[in-house]
Amino acid sequence: MSNNTTATSIKSSEALIVAYYPFTLIIVGTLLNLLTFIILCRPTFKDTKKQPIIHYMRTIAIFDILMLYGWNLDHYLQIMYGYILLTYSIPTCKIFGFLNYVAPQSSAWLRVFICLDRYLSASRLHRTWFSHQKSVLIIITSIILFFMLFNLHILIFACFYRSSGTINPNAQLYKIYPLWDYINLGLYNCAPFILMIIFNSGVIYHLIHRRQARVIQNSNIQHRAISITLVLTTFLFLIMTIPATIVAAFFFTTQATLMKILDSALYTYHITSFPLYFITFGAFRRECIMMITCKNSTRRIAPALPAIQVPNMPNY
Repeated sequence: MSNNTTATSIKSSEALIVAYYPFTLIIVGTLLNLLTFIILCRPTFKDTKKQPIIHYMRTIAIFDILMLYGWNLDHYLQIMYGYILLTYSIPTCKIFGFLNYVAPQSSAWLRVFICLDRYLSASRLHRTWFSHQKSVLIIITSIILFFMLFNLHILIFACFYRSSGTINPNAQLYKIYPLWDYINLGLYNCAPFILMIIFNSGVIYHLIHRRQARVIQNSNIQHRAISITLVLTTFLFLIMTIPATIVAAFFFTTQATLMKILDSALYTYHITSFPLYFITFGAFRRECIMMITCKNSTRRIAPALPAIQVPNMPNY
């Protein structure tokens, strides 16, 4: 009896941890990403014509908040209240089923285009079309619209009542799951990760080349810090997001607790923008400290040479 009681107590404690960690991510992640967005809207970062990459960073902060209110929230609700939004009602099934794919895919590809923007800025002496403010806004809008249209069928066809009265998140005409999980693995993880590796490797190569050629010898670029940031963010994307998506796509019948743990790691990645920016991006750190200490700042990011402008920004 004592052993059974102990085992039950351990399982109960594990369930509470698995439940409250996603809930904590929602609170902490929402606050940190909202704080990131607010800081990036302060006067220091208002001149987006000179630093259009700020638009990417602001949009990522918004999508990283949305990321936390899909499957992550379901993990908490399922353990604590015995239901998930995907099967709670037809409207929540459609909306959150749609959000579960649009938010991560958009977030991942926004990061890809940041890497592309940095690569083009590091490898070319003059600004390309991708580095202009209008072009960046077009790219952001196109990414969001593409993934909304790509997943629109979920809003239209997904979710129906079974004869038993419960909700099936699939479509009546075809099966969405696990097919869409396979597609999500490619669009959210594999393709973005490969492109991030390629572009980041190119950035590091050109920074090393230019440093050796003394092209940027008088600049204030911290070569070592930039290289470490590029490797770190890509490595985090690999170890924190890919395992959960692979398990969801190919091993969805595995232990539920393991899936929730891996999902928690995935969603933790989407609250790391603030600490990464704070550690690696001096202007962001100064603005954050000034905002917390209620000091006013009229300082703005000074224009830099086109070839080295973007690498001063944090990579994500």
